[in-house]
Amino acid sequence: MTRLNKYLAECGLCSRREADKLIDQGRVYVNGQRAVSGMKVCDRDIVEVNHQRLQSAAASKVVLAYNKPVGITCTEKDRYAEKTIVEAVNYPVRLTYAGRLDKASDGLIILTNDGELIQRMMKGANGHEKEYLVKVDRELTEEFLTKMAQGVYLRELDATTRLCTLKRIGKYTFQITLTQGLNRQIRRMCGCFGYNVKSLTRIRVMNIELNGLKSGEYREIKGQERETLYRLCGISDSQ
Repeated sequence: MTRLNKYLAECGLCSRREADKLIDQGRVYVNGQRAVSGMKVCDRDIVEVNHQRLQSAAASKVVLAYNKPVGITCTEKDRYAEKTIVEAVNYPVRLTYAGRLDKASDGLIILTNDGELIQRMMKGANGHEKEYLVKVDRELTEEFLTKMAQGVYLRELDATTRLCTLKRIGKYTFQITLTQGLNRQIRRMCGCFGYNVKSLTRIRVMNIELNGLKSGEYREIKGQERETLYRLCGISDSQ
C-alpha cells in the first residue's frame, strides 16, 4: 500500500504537495469514491484524476531521451507557446521532464512517468552532472574560462554558481559541465563577462548522452544504461 499523494507523484502527475492540493479540491477518486487526504492505495485500485484513469508507473515505467529542438517550450500547458514539449513528443503515456531547457536552447531532456526518478534527478544537493556545448559571440579568453569555472555571482538570482569544468572546443565554442540548474544559468554566467550565447546544446545528463539522436527524435532508455541511471539516483529500477 502506498500513500495516495506518493502514488500520484510516482505516476509522474505532479509533486506530492501538488497531489495533496488535488485531493483536497476533490479532483481525485479511488474506485469511484472521492479520495481523502492520507488514504493509501495499491496497484489494483482504480485511481482517477479529473475523470481520467491513471496508469500505475510501477507497472510500466517509461524513461526517454529526447533531443529538444530550438523553439519547443518546456511546459505541459501554455496557451502562448508555439509548441510545448508534450505536444512535440506526443507519447501515448503521460510523461514529465526532468530538468527544463529554455525555448532558445536545444539538446537532451530526460522524460519519464517515474515521479521518484524525477525528484532524485532534480534535487540540487545530489550534484548530478549536466554537460553543454556553448557558442558565444566573442572570442574566448583564458581569463573568461578560468573565472567561469571558479563560480560566478548572479545578481538577478542572488546566488553564486558552483565550481564547474570548462573545455575550449574552438575559437567561440566551449563545453561546460554543471552540477546545478539555476534559471538560465549559463546565459547569465556568460553575460556577467560581456558574452552573449549564440547557441546552447545540452549533450549529457548524468550517464545519458545525446550521441547521434537527431533533433526532434527520442529513444527509450533501457538495459544497462537505464540501470546505471537509477543506480546513480540511489533508487531501484523495479518494473
